[in-house]
This record gives sequence, structure tokens and C-alpha cells, in this order.
Amino acid sequence: MSSVFILGGTGFLGYYTVKELLKRGYEVSTVALPPMPTADLLPPEVECHLGNIHEMTDEQVLEMLQGKDMFVYAAGADERIVPEIPAAKFFYDENVLPTQRMARLARKAGVKKFVVYGSYFAHFAEKWEDLELRKQAYPRTRLLQEQVAFLEGEGEMVVTSLRLPYIFGTMPGRDPLWTMFLPQVKGKEFVPVLGGGTAMVTVQQVAEATIGALEYGIHGEAYAISDTNMKHQEFFQIIAEVLGQKDTVVQVVPKEQVKAAYEQVDKQEAANGREHGIHLALKAEMDDRDAYIDPEETMNILKYNKADVRAAIYETIERCVKVYNN
Repeated sequence: MSSVFILGGTGFLGYYTVKELLKRGYEVSTVALPPMPTADLLPPEVECHLGNIHEMTDEQVLEMLQGKDMFVYAAGADERIVPEIPAAKFFYDENVLPTQRMARLARKAGVKKFVVYGSYFAHFAEKWEDLELRKQAYPRTRLLQEQVAFLEGEGEMVVTSLRLPYIFGTMPGRDPLWTMFLPQVKGKEFVPVLGGGTAMVTVQQVAEATIGALEYGIHGEAYAISDTNMKHQEFFQIIAEVLGQKDTVVQVVPKEQVKAAYEQVDKQEAANGREHGIHLALKAEMDDRDAYIDPEETMNILKYNKADVRAAIYETIERCVKVYNN
């Protein structure tokens, strides 16, 4: 029986990955930040330590990793955080350095497979060269996070990255992050959106793709996963529908109509000493494009299944509405 260590096994992605690993007969252990979302979140066969692994010594981490065959890095800071200037330093400290350390210690402990959860912003930083996303703090450090992990494993440990898009689903004890979109729609008769769209998956698909990366992944490969590609207009229309706002009009507007406002927010953040990992003026350019990913590019390689993403969106937004109304 292969033994898998998950960093962040009580988080949204880690929880589903733990469940899928157990279902397939893997032995699972995890370290996660306290408190537990619910007392009985994980079954008793999961060895769960509560604590901050980044505050532990190398010797403590190596002891936990003894006998582990695989490592899943399901932690880190995403682009929703607006840190102090410079944002690149924040995301470097939060994502790059900890990943490099864990990959180095995993290799030293004899771990043979290592998967890191990355972002599809890294994928589009490579694809949309005209936007110069590589100069933006968040995609720049996500690309670097992958590279340091690959190099730490070189020759001894197979390291792969999952580039994750929009993810939908719910779990016990944690509120969905999508609640942040509700104020943009609730009570509004008119909701402006940009003309692009995005790739989407369910959290169960992330779990399945993770195991696919562990079992079939090739060292140094970054896999951008997807199931459904959807326009922002349709997504926000679903939010309005779940809110019971049948008369709300979700209308595509030209990016020129909103870009000045986005630039103003960037300036205001800078005046307050803060900076987005992707400047909002550039994010407007991105949101006006289709950030689509062909599922066939990775689904057959990682062997994750098709899913009803729209049903997952409805389930997620319904939970968000309950949280928002309380």
C-alpha cells in the first residue's frame, strides 16, 4: 500500500483528495492548520497532525515524512489576497520558498512522487505573451514555484504541477470562497461583465487529477486541467438565478468602459501601500478574453472523469447564499 502525505488535508482541495486517496486504497497522513473545520471531518484511519509545518524544524518534518511514498502540496496563497507592496515578495515568501523547502525535504526523506497545486494563471502567462503576465507578481511567482519544485526533485523525485482554474463544490465546516461575488449581483438590476470566459472544474475532479498526476505524471510537467469552459456572463447569470433575481440583466460591456475604474483602484491600493498580484487594469484585459482550456489536453493523461460542473456551480452558489444571508 502506497503512503501519501498531504500538506493541507483539511482544506477544500486537500479534503477531497484525502477522500479519493482512501477510496483507492492509499494510506494517508496530513498536516493542516488548526482548528479542524468539523470534529469528525477526517476518518480515524487518516493520521492527522494540526500545526504549522513552516514553523517546524527540518528534523521534525523529515520525521513525519519517513516511510511516505508521495507528497501532495495542497497549500499556499492565491491571487485574491492583496498584500503590502511589493506583492512579488509576499507571494515569493508564501508560495515559492515553502514549496522549495518541502520538495527538498520530501526528496531527502525518500519521497518518490510530489504534486504541487498551482494556478492556471501560470498557463496563461505562457500562452498570452502579449499581456506580459510574467511581470505580474502572482503568475511570476507561480511559475517560479513550479520550477523550484521541479529542480529540487531532479533525478530523484517525480515532481508535477496541477494548474487549477475555477473550482466548485462544498465541504463540511468551510464556507465557499465564491461568496465574495454575491455583492456584485445581489439586489442589482444591471450587472456589467467583461466578454471573456474561464475554465472550470469540480473539486472532485481536482482530487482525481491529483491521483492521476501521482500515478501517471511525468517529471517537470505542468498540467492545466479543465472540464467546462464558460463565459463570465453565464456564470453571473447563474448567481442572479440562485438569488431569485429573474429580472436582473447581466450585460457584457467593453473593457474600455471599466478599465479606467480598475486603474483607479490600482492607484488607490498603491496609495494605501498594497498591490494586487495581478493589477486590476491588466485583469480587465484578461477577463475580456476566453481563458479556456481544452479538457482533452490533460483528461486522458491524468484519467480524471467528466463531471456536471453546472450542477456543482449551483450547489456552491446556493451554499454561498445561505452564508451571505446569515
